[in-house]
Amino acid sequence: MVNSPARAPADRGSFRSERALIYGVPAVALLTGLVWLVGQTLHGVTLLPDQGASWYYWKLPEPTAWTRLSAWLGYAAHQIVSWGLIWYAQTRVRRYSTGLKPVNVLAIGLTLAFIGLHAVQTRFFYDGLAQDVSIFSSQGSVVLLLVVVLLMENRRRGLVAGKRAPIPATVVDFARRYHGYLFSWAAIYTFWYHPMEATSGHLIGFFYMFLLLLQSCLFFTTAHTNRWWTASLELMVAVHGTLVAVMNSGPDGAWPMFLFGFLAIFVITQMHGLGFGAGTRWAILAGYLVAVTAVYSWRGMDRLSEILRIPMAEYLVLVVLVLLIWPFALLARSRSRPLTKEPSDVRTP
Repeated sequence: MVNSPARAPADRGSFRSERALIYGVPAVALLTGLVWLVGQTLHGVTLLPDQGASWYYWKLPEPTAWTRLSAWLGYAAHQIVSWGLIWYAQTRVRRYSTGLKPVNVLAIGLTLAFIGLHAVQTRFFYDGLAQDVSIFSSQGSVVLLLVVVLLMENRRRGLVAGKRAPIPATVVDFARRYHGYLFSWAAIYTFWYHPMEATSGHLIGFFYMFLLLLQSCLFFTTAHTNRWWTASLELMVAVHGTLVAVMNSGPDGAWPMFLFGFLAIFVITQMHGLGFGAGTRWAILAGYLVAVTAVYSWRGMDRLSEILRIPMAEYLVLVVLVLLIWPFALLARSRSRPLTKEPSDVRTP
């Protein structure tokens, strides 16, 4: 008999987690509107001239102890609460279900409260964490998140054309067990890094961050592991990176590097976890190659190699990450309980 995935238990009377996505995405759009409204109140803020790619423009020229503390204390409180909820779910819940649990509802409510707190903090103190840390730390946190997803999903969708990379099972299990803490840090750190400015780049970025924060609230639900939802979150980085590049440098800028670089990862890895047939996968690959040829026929074929930078960087970071995690995974395996299986991993006779 062919094995088939076992469904997560249904929670009678509970709000289905997939419905949280249906309502959550429009809510995220409204929250992005809140960012825009806050940005309209910041006209009196004076900023220093732009000083290049490593310079974050939106920070006060003369920060004070209060502007710094308001950002760092808000971030720290948000982070500690999020990690506490994840720990509670892992130690007390430990079961996937189709419905939202009280801890999920609490996580959503507290996330909304911290979003409101950051709005107030921006309005009165302006500065985010950017005043004290590099812009590359914010960008790198999201890249690290995406790379860990590649690692965790290797078992289900493979790494190259559906073929699994030889990543030790202990490393994958370690990443799956503790990824919530890392992803929570990446999203919340980046959220508090920026003031709630109303530029197009900020609005797109906050929209993406709100989606990631919603995902972080849906732990131990079937929505959290829905392959279409998680693939959409991965693809959003291509949309965000491309649009920001166009806004910053125009049509002659580096936007194809971001668009085709992140889409290359989709073609090589991500689309193979969506259940597409061979014909659909070949059609997507053909469409990608046609689009690349069309853009670089205009842009110049001598610049074609730039689309390899992002996938090469992500896959290289993946290799380094596996080597770094491996000893910790071996140590953790000898001390921890068996990992709770996700719905897609459970098999029945």
